[in-house]
Amino acid sequence: MDRPIATKSRTREIQEKWNAQTKKSFGQNFIVEPGVVEKIAREASGDGKGVMIEIGPGIGALTQYLCEDNEKVIAFEIDPRFPPILKEEIGSDHLEIIQEDFLNVDVNVLLAPFAKEGLPVRFASNLPYYVTTPILFKLFEATEPIAAITVMMQKEVADRFAATAGSASYNALSVITQYRCTIRKVMDVNRNVFWPSPNVGSTVLQFRFRNEHPVEDEACFFSMVKACFTQRRKTIYNNLQGWTEDKAKAQAMLEKAGIPLQTRAQQLSVDDFIRLFKVNYES
Repeated sequence: MDRPIATKSRTREIQEKWNAQTKKSFGQNFIVEPGVVEKIAREASGDGKGVMIEIGPGIGALTQYLCEDNEKVIAFEIDPRFPPILKEEIGSDHLEIIQEDFLNVDVNVLLAPFAKEGLPVRFASNLPYYVTTPILFKLFEATEPIAAITVMMQKEVADRFAATAGSASYNALSVITQYRCTIRKVMDVNRNVFWPSPNVGSTVLQFRFRNEHPVEDEACFFSMVKACFTQRRKTIYNNLQGWTEDKAKAQAMLEKAGIPLQTRAQQLSVDDFIRLFKVNYES
């Protein structure tokens, strides 16, 4: 690679050439350290076979390395200024650019053709902080297979994924993630490798999907888990009432699972949530 995009001088050059300054509304912070994006790309790509999907490529700092390491890269970009930049500055035959907000994409429809061909699909992204949770929930709830997801995110958000029951960071995202995936920390990233520099540090996590699916109706299970954490200060009994729309049913569910009514959702382990759902809906 002759000229990595992930340097401050190259980033400035592209911004000036294309009048492409960062926009706070899109949460844009460009990485200006080649070693960081190279490591993310290597960790994300595996053997490079199949399809790599990048969410929010920006001006292509990570995309450039992903195109070197993968047979096919599909990049979803919401900002209409960036697709022409990616096409010219990277110019890879491996790259397909789709100008669309990924939150509007039907993930199962996107993945189905690749699953039919037996092609593994991986995701990689330097996610804007404000969309990290909704995008990852969207991926975790997909029913079509995903080989791995490698994502840079705000360190505080990353901590929630591996949080254990009883901790302050433990929430619905923790439960759903740990139900679906194993989690590995790839690296911590100092805020000074970004341009402009954000106020917080970042962490890169890799998620690999588990083969086992202990719950049959996962969509309903995930809905229940989210409902249990609706108001953290309230008991799980109070939160479940809103989900069931029936106080008596909420009480019966907890009693059947052997969970005291005064328990709060953050006190329950992933296995506790699985038991709560299965004894009431799949027994």
